[in-house]
Amino acid sequence: MSRPAASAKSPETPSSTQYVIAQEPYYRPVTNEVELYEAAYSARMPVMLKGPTGCGKSRFVEYMAWKLKRPLITVACNEDMTASDLVGRYLLDATGTKWHDGPLTVAARIGAICYLDEVVEARQDTTVVIHPLTDHRRQLPLDKKGEIVHCHPDFQLVISYNPGYQSLMKDLKQSTKQRFGAIDFDYPEAEVESEIVMHETNVDKATADKLVQIAHRARNLKGHGLDEGISTRLLAYAGQLIARGIEPRAACQMTLVRPITDDPDMRDTLDAAINTYF
Repeated sequence: MSRPAASAKSPETPSSTQYVIAQEPYYRPVTNEVELYEAAYSARMPVMLKGPTGCGKSRFVEYMAWKLKRPLITVACNEDMTASDLVGRYLLDATGTKWHDGPLTVAARIGAICYLDEVVEARQDTTVVIHPLTDHRRQLPLDKKGEIVHCHPDFQLVISYNPGYQSLMKDLKQSTKQRFGAIDFDYPEAEVESEIVMHETNVDKATADKLVQIAHRARNLKGHGLDEGISTRLLAYAGQLIARGIEPRAACQMTLVRPITDDPDMRDTLDAAINTYF
């Protein structure tokens, strides 16, 4: 399949080397997500990662960028983000007004993987700008500059979101969803999650197993008093504190309970689960 030539870099476009991940990030494959992503990248298919908070989506993208030897530009989306924050804008400096590419434009020019983390947090009128990047056109119109950026052949767009946590008002439009291939993520099986906690924190297996068991108890409460269960990320936080000499119950209360709920009864329930194991 022929691809359009990449647009020449603007004077303000940074080098791709600053976005290259030099060291291998730790990622433990759970199913066939690595093979699926490699196939999608070979076709330059846009990819959507769907799964709960803290289950490894961002780490997976970092790992795949390292494995594929591609630069990675990550954008943490939020409700105040505008289209100009993504594509670029004119800014004043000491020599006058100059155009500055946004992260999406930089990625399209240099052939990076652009990762829009929690994309539904951005306004829908902002996410519309990704549409021409995710079909046969593979181009990004810069209306304010009067330029069309034709994507570098190596460019790929990746987005993530948590479908279980979004309201109907903040879900992705079907016109956006159907431009992507999707990979489902979830928390790993207990043995795999324990292995991840051990690697990330250097705690022993018995401690890691107890942390995972606490998380499973909490995840069963999702929708019954908790909006979200305890993530693998929070388990790593707890393990890091324990590895630094903090008493396990205090470490768990700080990292596994206090961040996810302010409800006194729910806190008591989770504290009781912690006391069961520690």
